[in-house]
Parts: sequence; structure tokens; C-alpha cells
Amino acid sequence: MRKITGILLVGAGACSYGVLATIVKYVYGFGTHTSILNFSQFLIGFIILSLLSLKEKKSEQKQVSFAKKSISRLIIYGSSLGLTSIFYYISIQYIPVSVGIILLMQTIWMGVILEAILGKTKIERTKLIGGFVVIAGTLLATNIFKSQISLDVKGVSFGILAAICYTISMYASNSVSLELSSIQRSKYLVLGGLITIILFWNIQIIQHFDLAIMLKWGTFLALFGTIIPPLLFTKGMPITGVGLGSILGAVEIPVSILSANIILGERIDIIQWIGVLIILISVVIINSKSLKTSTN
Repeated sequence: MRKITGILLVGAGACSYGVLATIVKYVYGFGTHTSILNFSQFLIGFIILSLLSLKEKKSEQKQVSFAKKSISRLIIYGSSLGLTSIFYYISIQYIPVSVGIILLMQTIWMGVILEAILGKTKIERTKLIGGFVVIAGTLLATNIFKSQISLDVKGVSFGILAAICYTISMYASNSVSLELSSIQRSKYLVLGGLITIILFWNIQIIQHFDLAIMLKWGTFLALFGTIIPPLLFTKGMPITGVGLGSILGAVEIPVSILSANIILGERIDIIQWIGVLIILISVVIINSKSLKTSTN
């Protein structure tokens, strides 16, 4: 029963992430600027996480007061979280959500490379194979072989930049300042992202400010993008283990594509679903070793 609970928590967190891009593109239809969506998501997310942190035990709060270095590191790494949101939301202005999520998930193989660089180790054969499988699946999932398809270079470029930043964000979420509570860590990562968004968009936030959009859609994006998933992953990952958790997290891909198909009417060809399946298989390959460990 405990294992099932963990699976449901991680799966729900992945589904939460999966609907973000579709909602953002839907709101774009009202003429909303990316700056106000980025700003409101992170501002509201930071406020809610700050309120949640106040409810934590005094001992945990006291621990935070002596961890200035850890807090500074989280804020710095949080810049990658803000840049991920900026680049990803810009990319889907030019390309379909179904393509945007596939580009973002290149973090699957980018993470393997980052892990090898930081750990100063060779890439394991299974992870190397998995990385090539991801690339093969991506070529099919983006339908790049279809002659009528013409992907916007700007959209693809921003999508790749988002994937690079997302890779750094994933590393920070799982490796930086683990002595702090999950809520505290999330709070300072989001704060770093908020500062980055303000610096990036600056005056455009004021020019495109819309309180109604901010309260309605900003709150939605904050809940499903910066609050609910991290809390669910924090509770579910220790139960499922990293291997199974990573595989469950990949559910974000089909959820994002399905939501884009249902809400935005984006057409998804069978060849693209085959590509998605190949990418999901690659996640299993890459995490095969840790999956065996978590199930033993």
C-alpha cells in the first residue's frame, strides 16, 4: 500500500507539470505577455511557500538562520529555474506544445552528461545507450521527417535553452543544500527564479501588468508549477526510489501532449506517439540500475 501511495504521489506531480505549457499557450490566446505569466507564477509561488514555511517547526526555522551559505546557493541555482520558465514559455509561442515538451525533456540525456562531469566519472553503457535512444525518439516525436513540418528555429532554440536550464534545476532540486527542509529549499529556489525573471523582463512586467490575469492564471501556474509538484515529489520519491520515480516523472510527456491535443486541438500523428514511447523506454534504460536497487 505504501508503494502504491508513492507511485500515486510522483505520478500526480508529473501530471501537474504536464498541463502547464498547454495552459500557458491557452492564455496566450487572450493576448497575454510571457512576462506577466512568469512573474505572477513565481511571485505567488514564493508567497505561498513562504507562508507554508512559517508553519514548520521552530527547530527547522532555527536551522535555516544558521545556513546563510546554503540559502545563497539555492537562490543562485534558482536562477536556472526562472530561466527554464522564461525560455520554455517563449518557445511554445513559436512551436506546438507537443514539440516543446519533447525538447524540454532532452534533460534526460543532458542530466546524464552533467552527472558524469560533476562526478568526474565515465558514463555507464546503459545510460549512453539510453541517451542515444532519447535522441532517436525525439526525431520521431517532433515529426521532423514529415516534409510538411517546418519547425521555427527560434522556438527550437529557446526549447533547447530551456532544457539546459531545466537540467541544472533538476540537479539543484536533488543535490543542493539537502540539510534544509523541502519547503525551505523550494522557497529559496523559487526566490532565485523570481529575481531572475524580474531582471530579465524588468520594465515589461509593468507594461503588461494585468491583475486579473495575474490572480487567475498566475495562481494556477504557481500551484501546478512551483508548489504541488515539488511537495509531491519530496514525499513520493523516498518511497518509490530514484529509478522508479524518474520513470513515473516521465509521465509528464504524454500528459502534456494529450492536454495540448484536447484543449488546444494540436494534431498528434502516430509516428509522434511512437517517438514518445521510445523516449519513455529510454528513461527505463537509463534508470535500470537504480530501478533494480529500489525494488530489492
